[in-house]
Order: sequence, then structure tokens, then C-alpha cells
Amino acid sequence: MLRRRLRNVSSKSQHTERWLVSYADYMTIMFAFFVVMYAIAISKEENFQILSDSLEHVFDKSARQYSQNGEGVNGNGILIDRVTPEQEVLYGESIQKQEQGPELLDGQSDTSNIQQKYLGKPLDSLLTKLQSALIDEIRDGEANLELNQDWLIIELSSGMLFSSGSSVAHLRAKQVVKLVKDIIAPVDNYIRVRGYTDNETIRNEIFRSNWELSVARATSILVELEELGINSARMAIEGYGQYSPLADNSTEQGRAENRKVVIALSKYGLPPVIGVDKSKPESQKIEPEIELPSDDDTIKIIRLPHGGVRITTRSEQ
Repeated sequence: MLRRRLRNVSSKSQHTERWLVSYADYMTIMFAFFVVMYAIAISKEENFQILSDSLEHVFDKSARQYSQNGEGVNGNGILIDRVTPEQEVLYGESIQKQEQGPELLDGQSDTSNIQQKYLGKPLDSLLTKLQSALIDEIRDGEANLELNQDWLIIELSSGMLFSSGSSVAHLRAKQVVKLVKDIIAPVDNYIRVRGYTDNETIRNEIFRSNWELSVARATSILVELEELGINSARMAIEGYGQYSPLADNSTEQGRAENRKVVIALSKYGLPPVIGVDKSKPESQKIEPEIELPSDDDTIKIIRLPHGGVRITTRSEQ
């Protein structure tokens, strides 16, 4: 009788704790659900991304261990690899197989779907031609050429181009600018005309500062180029005044080197314009300022465009 009673007690207590397994699975699912709901409720994208990456790292590590141990359905483990980032960006992660787009080649990602700048003509070939055209000016120290990665620099001495304190180009300046024009006119590279001065204070009724003088001189050379047929859309003016010296302004030679106008050609060029009506006449050219003869050596009489006259002194800088 006692043996039968013990057997009945043993059979009743068997598997009485199995509900804990189902309960634990249920609580795990509920925890994951509330974690996802909390992540969705986060307003800041950065915090959401941090949480997402952390959870992905934890579950991915667990899944890899699960797969390496040979566990899972039929002992094959679970699929843990996802679409590679490159494929995700290009093709997405749709369930249905989509038609793939063009394949990106190695090293070409920087040129894909980006509008590239238009490159002008090679600067080294222009340098050779300018060296031949300006050989006399280079020998006399009135011009200098420099080529770097982005610019071809043509330095022209202000003493050759202008009188002291003036922005009216000399006849010699017009001749030199024409030599430069013959080389740079057939190409489409951008042009920057830059004016520089020394640090000597300028005092006359035309220019209040070296800023204005540098810009006026650059403008004068740009107008010369424009009148000789250079496309205006290629050009721009820059004035540096006394604040970008190349040499020491404490000496006369240094100040002379700092008084200059630079014609800089960029490696980039003006993109070709399609559909432009070239039959339209060009705009009327602006007449340059011309210095008139004067009996008084202390003053200058300058004829302005459209008939005006300006009288100024010949004060030195």
C-alpha cells in the first residue's frame, strides 16, 4: 500500500514546472517588443541609431555563436548574413528580385552621379607659347611666368603698364597685353586679373587707398583684354592692394616687385554653351581713358570714356 502511494505522488509531481519554460519565452518576446516600441518612440535619430547598432551587435553575435555550434533547424543553423552595404545602397533589400542598376567600377565612385568641372586647355602648352612671346619682357625683368597645379601666372610689372598712382595703361602695356591675348584667346580657360600695390600711401583725388588703385589697374587690363576679343564670361577682377606682398616693402626694389598686375589662367575652363545665338551683334566697346598732351609737367589731362575730361597731378607714391 505504501509503495503504491509513493508511485502516485511521483507521477503527480512529474513535469509540473514545464509552464516556466513557456512563461520565460513569453517574457522574452514581451521584452523585445517593448524595447522595439521604446526605440521607435525615441525622437533623436542619433540615439535610435546607437540603440539599433547595439541590439544588432548583440543579436548578431548570439546568432553567429548559435550557428557555429551547429544548432538550429535540422542542425543547419540560421541565416545571419545580410545584404552587403554596397548592394543595399545600389539595389535595396526588397524581397522580390529587382533589376540591378549599372555596376560601379573600382576607383570611379568619385565620378559617379557628380557633375564634374569642365577642364580647360593644358596649361603647360600655354606656358611654352607665352615664354616665346614675352621673351624680351622676361629678360628685362618686366614679366615673369609661373606654373603650378591649378594656375598659370603671368606677372606684369606696374612700372611697365602704368604711371605712378595711375590706372591708365601705357602704349607699351597695350602691346604686351596684345601678345598675351594672342596666346590665351583661342582657349577657354578662366582668367583672373589681379592687382597689387606696395605699402606706400597714395594721395590723390582719384584713389583714396591702395585697394582702389589695385582694383582700377586690374580693371584697366581686363578692359584691354575684353576689347581685344577675350570672352567676358571667362574673366574676373581681384584687388589685393598692399596686403599680399611678394617682396619686402622696406626696400625700393621690393616695393617695385610688389607693384604688379597678374593675369592668372585657371586649369578649369568655361563650359561650352549649347544653343546660343551667335548672330547677335556684340555690345558696344567701351572707349579707354587716354592721356592728353599737357604743357604743365605737374598735371595730367585724361580724356575719359564718352567725352569727359579728368585733370590730376603727377604725384608719386
